[in-house]
Amino acid sequence: MYRNKVKNQLVFEDFYLPFGGHLNGTNRWIQLAKLVPWDEFEEQYAELFAQSGQGAPAKPFRMALGALLIKEKLNITDEETVSQIRENPYLQFLLGMESFRDEEPFEASMMVHFRKRITGEMLSDINERIHQELVKKKQKDTPTEGEAEVTRGKLLVDATCTPADIRYPTDLSLLNEAREKTERIITLLHQPLLGKEKKPRTYRQIARKDYLAVTKKRKPGKKAIRKGIRKQLQYIQRNLNLIQELSQKTPVSNLSNKNYRDLLVIQELYRQQNQMYKNKINSVADRIVSIHQPQVRPIVRGKASAATEFGAKLTISVVDGFVFQEKVSWDPYNEAKDLIDQIEKYKGRFGCYPESVHVDKIYRNRENRQYCSERGIRLSGPPLGRPPKDQIMNREKARQVRADERDRIPVEGKFGNGKRRYGLNRIMAKRADTSETVIGVTILVMNLEKILRDLFALFFSSVKTTHISFFIPRDPVVNNAA
Repeated sequence: MYRNKVKNQLVFEDFYLPFGGHLNGTNRWIQLAKLVPWDEFEEQYAELFAQSGQGAPAKPFRMALGALLIKEKLNITDEETVSQIRENPYLQFLLGMESFRDEEPFEASMMVHFRKRITGEMLSDINERIHQELVKKKQKDTPTEGEAEVTRGKLLVDATCTPADIRYPTDLSLLNEAREKTERIITLLHQPLLGKEKKPRTYRQIARKDYLAVTKKRKPGKKAIRKGIRKQLQYIQRNLNLIQELSQKTPVSNLSNKNYRDLLVIQELYRQQNQMYKNKINSVADRIVSIHQPQVRPIVRGKASAATEFGAKLTISVVDGFVFQEKVSWDPYNEAKDLIDQIEKYKGRFGCYPESVHVDKIYRNRENRQYCSERGIRLSGPPLGRPPKDQIMNREKARQVRADERDRIPVEGKFGNGKRRYGLNRIMAKRADTSETVIGVTILVMNLEKILRDLFALFFSSVKTTHISFFIPRDPVVNNAA
């Protein structure tokens, strides 16, 4: 059940403080609350509860999104987020509460439901809506005259991996974990048969010793690792056969959702690992690297710190410091194939093509070069073919290439800011949809922070100008006459 709030866009003067006083209108949380169009997305959020007419009323959209913004902005846990909201009246105002209450507005477990309900698509729409308001305000402050420009602005595009919260996966460790889980499932399926049949033997102690015999070595060789994988595959195959036999007497529907899900993942994991072992290969399509998070895939990045990362792949575009989430996928993809779509999105947002597109080497294929050349867009980087014989022209092109690389720095800075200041360096959410929500909220918070910094800089510059005007030196002629 969902109840629409009549008044979402509160004003801080109406916020009641039982201990007296009033809120400061220049506070960052109050300024942030003014930037988010709460009411426009309230109806879309309420549609999720259209079929549920019973039960306790759901928390409003402003409270749900506000809590997610607080968590990602402060980079804290769900429990700490609830504690901060309870102690801070400014955070309660951001959540749409009309007065300060020294109590928790919801349990920390509700944060998981908030991440399920507010999808990545909804967050992208909110981000686009905020940007539209900025464009309208900018056009109002600086009206343009004459014909529309063919190209204008700079488009910065790049991709990265947002690592998931999993341990570094190895084939042997994954198989050992799968074996232990199958042993637990066998125990659960045999519980109704206690006293009637003898529990099947799983050789868990011997299997554990075989696993430790390899992992305890300082540098196990390839033969030792392959032998350890073969033994773990045999134990898992035996356990899966026992589970199939027990399922004829005890249905697998008696298992919990988590155990049944783990069983399905383990079956696919065994098939992949057995295929790689028999064919002596190191990769397979849709390879599972985590039983708890089967959506995670290995993303080859070729970085110095880690050649392969495990998580969702994210593509963003940056225009004047504002970040747009272009694509999120758990499967590895070639980001160069999406550049044309991102340029078309730029035209849809600003009404014209960008003057230049700044990307790294992987984007500079012939298809993208031809597309940009036909539309008068300059693609960063050196051109194809041999360099011209004219040394002056060579120096000019080299200078332009270096300038393009400098202009591309902000998009790398956005990745660094998101991974160091916020939570993009390790996504703590476990589900695929909630992880995408965390990514979307982080990008939204980065944009809101950018807008707040611009507002502060504008306010500071106006105050500085007014302050300087008070100290105009007196005319020296008048001083001498005095």
